[in-house]
Amino acid sequence: MPALTATQVVAGLAGARYKCSNDAAYATCTSGAVSVWVLAGDQRRPPVISLYSAGPADVASGEIDKVLSQALEIAHVSEHAQIAEWFGQQQGKTSAKLTAGDWLVEYSVEVDTEEPGAHLTFTDKLCKSNCQAE
Repeated sequence: MPALTATQVVAGLAGARYKCSNDAAYATCTSGAVSVWVLAGDQRRPPVISLYSAGPADVASGEIDKVLSQALEIAHVSEHAQIAEWFGQQQGKTSAKLTAGDWLVEYSVEVDTEEPGAHLTFTDKLCKSNCQAE
């Protein structure tokens, strides 16, 4: 799949009926209980894409699982099937990492906080500048 810019990924999510808004560094697109954060920038593809859902770990992870393949297809992450399969194997874990193609995938769960939830973050390993939010 060809690389898409952050703007193109956000447009694709909006076209799939996600509700999108922008702040200084990220576009946030929400579908149901899941927010997809896309780091803005002029790189050839978004340096960071993160999926987040609030709630108990099993519920939050289940919500992410519902939209994961679609969100990754929209973002043109070629390894979406491998990542979805790996994510399905992370039940009960509080953190895990995977390298899939040019992406570093990190799963983390917040449990004993005021805002429990699950995060699944994709970082482009090829990004050389402006690769993190300030």
